[in-house]
Amino acid sequence: MTSDPRKPNRLAKEKSPYLLQHACNPVDWHPWGPEAFEKARRENKPIFLSIGYSTCHWCHVMEHESFENAEIAEVLNRWFVPIKVDREERPDVDQIYMTAVQAMTGQGGWPLSAWLTPDLKPFYGGTYFPPRSAFGRPGFKDILTRIHEAWEQQHEQVLQQSRQLHDVIASTQAAGGATGELGDGLLRAGYDQFHSQYDDDHGGFGGAPKFPRPAQFNFLLRHWKRTGNAKALEMTAHTLRQMALGGMYDQLGGGFARYSVDERWHVPHFEKMLYDNAQLVVSYCEAWQITREPFFADVARDVLRYVMRDMTHAGGAFYSAEDADSEGVEGKFYAWTTQELRELLGADEAKFVGEYFGCEEAGNWDDPTGHGPKNANVLFVARTFEQMAKLFGGTPQQARERIEAAKRKLFEVRSRRVRPHLDDKILTAWNGQMIGAFARAAQALDEPQYLVAATRAAEFVLAKLYDPQTKTLLRRWRDGEAKVEGFLDDYAFFVAGLLELYETSFDPQWLDRAAELTDTMLARFHDDAGGGFWFTPPGQSDIITRMKDDYDGAQPSGNAIAIANLQKLAQFTANPRYAAIAGESLQRLLPRFRQGPTAVPQWLCALDAALAKHCQIVIAGSRDATDTRAMLRAVRERYLPNTILLLADGGPRQTTMAKRLKFLADIKPLNGKATAYVCENYACRAPTNDLAMLQKMLDEPRAK
Repeated sequence: MTSDPRKPNRLAKEKSPYLLQHACNPVDWHPWGPEAFEKARRENKPIFLSIGYSTCHWCHVMEHESFENAEIAEVLNRWFVPIKVDREERPDVDQIYMTAVQAMTGQGGWPLSAWLTPDLKPFYGGTYFPPRSAFGRPGFKDILTRIHEAWEQQHEQVLQQSRQLHDVIASTQAAGGATGELGDGLLRAGYDQFHSQYDDDHGGFGGAPKFPRPAQFNFLLRHWKRTGNAKALEMTAHTLRQMALGGMYDQLGGGFARYSVDERWHVPHFEKMLYDNAQLVVSYCEAWQITREPFFADVARDVLRYVMRDMTHAGGAFYSAEDADSEGVEGKFYAWTTQELRELLGADEAKFVGEYFGCEEAGNWDDPTGHGPKNANVLFVARTFEQMAKLFGGTPQQARERIEAAKRKLFEVRSRRVRPHLDDKILTAWNGQMIGAFARAAQALDEPQYLVAATRAAEFVLAKLYDPQTKTLLRRWRDGEAKVEGFLDDYAFFVAGLLELYETSFDPQWLDRAAELTDTMLARFHDDAGGGFWFTPPGQSDIITRMKDDYDGAQPSGNAIAIANLQKLAQFTANPRYAAIAGESLQRLLPRFRQGPTAVPQWLCALDAALAKHCQIVIAGSRDATDTRAMLRAVRERYLPNTILLLADGGPRQTTMAKRLKFLADIKPLNGKATAYVCENYACRAPTNDLAMLQKMLDEPRAK
């Protein structure tokens, strides 16, 4: 029977914003769980599994076309057990069935549509389906009919297909490991592949659509530091410039969209994700540290201003995402017509602003779906201030001031529009990334307010998503409810954020918590037999296999971040076990390095760290003294990978750290002045009180 469309279904009791979006569908949705599985077994019906997330444009489209359609809902409810999953709450479920769909079709995406046997094995799948055959895709209702007929009439063949697909999924998790040297030849191979894919004109790698994949920048900047290869720096800096000048960057409010639909970064897919912006803050801070171009620092500050303004919970944690759509139209919140500009700014100023932002009377954005606003313009920087001064008169500074005044006015007007949907759930992994971003920016840009933001978010996660008895994390908090056992990436990213927080504040509590959670991670996720880390905790009964993720996509893999954490903790604690497990895990990935290093840029960063000589810099002195702060600033404003920074302030914090790092016990200021100790593998050079001497040592090429 079809549910009453006015009556909420089972999803109404959930907290996930995505599931709640579907709570009044006529489809008789179930959340992922034993009730749905038992119903499928009892009634011998296949499961229809739909996976998405609340800010997914095509998820909205399929909901409107199919899941709100009473006729299609009746078919789904009669022949299937429909289940909805929020991929951001249950990335493990998403990984398994995305792997299956990619094996079946060669592609993936969201909404993910999969059909499962009652024992959860997939046998058919795809992504978005139109309600009727269109765009070269079979219609959803026709597919439902065919699958039902196959289930009834070819049942054994369907079960055989499901067993074969299950074997394919399991085979992707086969134990790795290979003999051979983890040498810098792998780093050169990775660089060469990125270089071959680089777009010299517009930046980025490959053609449209273009995604900001910050793990690439992480590797290329490390490669520049290791080799002095100027092209590696140029590729990163040029890409970061073009992205921030393009329409995929919100020119009025700050923050990056998910990706650009064109090769020039002009027209975005408008949703904003917390994890993209967290990673890109770090990329822009590092670009500033290397080039000292104020542009890069300004972008980082603007992104963090956006996060503090629009993406921060009252308790300090960070929300997950903003939708692409508002009022049912993609990009409507962000787009402008030239008529709107004239009405708001006057004809002369509208012409000036339109020229700067690449606006056209007919619009500069052709929405291929036909659903976008008419004559719409996406704002991107089409002219320099120098060019504007030549075209309109005045100086470049005057042009800048006119644009800044117009941006403030447009932002104020835009703030009165209907905003895109905000996914306000708190995810541990994504918060870990943004905690790390705020902490890194606090260091690089010398902004104490960023340390406050990072600290508040970390305290929120520990208060709401951490169990001090079991020393474990949960994944999601929303509306007073914490739920879902933490996955590998929750531990890895949160620990990474805590380590950055320690280096910013020098408060040992963050290092203690990072080590404690790492020990929990090792106990729950490390594969002692095959190496590396499972994505899911042990003992989960609602998944058909444990997965290992090694691909560095929009987010780095939890495995790569876990290894980086172990490398860093080995430096902070002198615990050889951490270094040993990191090395073993890297060795496991040797075949992956050889097959395609561009798939694993964050792993390449970990390999770079494994091959490097590590530097420890200790500043001895009173934390708030002017000379101490100057020395800390000298270190923090430089790009120094494979380096840890410590403060020896003569107080209890130094005493606590000296229990881990014995050499710290004897480090103190000389002659009553702040003193820098620059060490390599804990062997220190002669200490210095001289700021200029410290700067010289920091700028010397480091031995490989």
